[in-house]
Amino acid sequence: MSEHPLDLSTRLIDSGVADTPPNRITEELSELADGVAIIESFSHVVVVDTADGLVAFDSSSAMTGPRVVESMRSWSDAPVHTLVYTHGHMDHVGGSRDFAADADSHGRARPRVLGHERIVPRLERYEATNGYNQAINMRQFGGAARAVGTAIERPFVPSRTLRPDTTYDTRLTERIGDLEFEFNACLGETDDHTWTWIPRHRMITAGDQFIWNFPNCGNPQKVQRYPLEWARSLRDMADRDVELFVPAHGLPIAGHERIRRCLLTVATTLETLVEQVVAAMNTGARLDEIVHGVSVPDETLQLPYLRPLYDEPEFVIRNIWRLYGGWWDGNPARLKPPSDAAVGAEVAALAGGVEALVDRAVELSGAGDHRLACQVVEYAAAAEPESHVVHEARATIYAERRAVETSLMAKGIFRSATADSELVVSGEAPPVNLVLSIGEE
Repeated sequence: MSEHPLDLSTRLIDSGVADTPPNRITEELSELADGVAIIESFSHVVVVDTADGLVAFDSSSAMTGPRVVESMRSWSDAPVHTLVYTHGHMDHVGGSRDFAADADSHGRARPRVLGHERIVPRLERYEATNGYNQAINMRQFGGAARAVGTAIERPFVPSRTLRPDTTYDTRLTERIGDLEFEFNACLGETDDHTWTWIPRHRMITAGDQFIWNFPNCGNPQKVQRYPLEWARSLRDMADRDVELFVPAHGLPIAGHERIRRCLLTVATTLETLVEQVVAAMNTGARLDEIVHGVSVPDETLQLPYLRPLYDEPEFVIRNIWRLYGGWWDGNPARLKPPSDAAVGAEVAALAGGVEALVDRAVELSGAGDHRLACQVVEYAAAAEPESHVVHEARATIYAERRAVETSLMAKGIFRSATADSELVVSGEAPPVNLVLSIGEE
């Protein structure tokens, strides 16, 4: 049995040293209090025992759902009365079919599914953009080469995923068995989030509003996030008389003051980013100036629960710009820009040929100027998309850039660029800029 999650979180927070990953995927169940348990999975499942049966928060993914149910059943054989979706991401709802199968196998009624009213439109949007979501998840989590075509054949929303049959708008208070549950809607990583206050246990289940990483508030391939509303929800949680705080990723946290410190630190970090970005926007600054001028202090990013290992501040800054300023970055040339191919051809002509661009890109990469190296090699790839010489250099340059990045999102996209060029060199794929993108998440 691994270290108890509450002991581990206390040690990491109090020491300020992240000497072990806080996001564990063990499928092990740990009891957090009398009648409260967590199963640590790709997305955790939190289970609360009531006189009317179990209330489960999230179901994990379709891949991990069977083991989650098995672990739950090692703790209790009571029926699942209610399955609460903290939000509609697939790693939180995809395992619901295994909860249904468990009920069916025992001849019981399937659990009631409760969630915010915007979860159903989210699932419908996912189905409409199936291929795009498959492709971006492959890029984000595996750095796979382009999956257009093959990705469309698989459903992004797993078959038999349960839809909510009880929904609410702003707040819903219910008594289930002997316990009261207060379900609170909030914006943050998604527009359909629910955090829940359980007074008897002085407990909050928070979903992805706290993930033991820098907040996932800027994902470059996903839809709008809401930083100020996210911060507000964290402050609302911190104002409760909470003693047990359980997120859907990372470790549960015990102790009122410890919980408040963590929640308010994350809230302040988001609020400060918004304040700095909007202040710069109000001076007429362009996005480029803001991205390279606004930052989060290193000491903040070293906290065990705020490290930029999944999302990162630069992406959040861009998301704040999109929220308050739209998609145009302020550069008039990029309002209605020429095609990448036209720009690449012109830059190559000015440089004296594609070979000169490749040589310069390799030189810049070797000197550690990865941002500029990637841009220069992209000019070369746009100018001569079928050149093996260009793509051999491009594959190497993006591999070297990936090695110095911290966030999973950046690593995945740069690994995908490497893989794309490797396929071009091998003759297994069309040139990178000739593959059609589809849909929108």
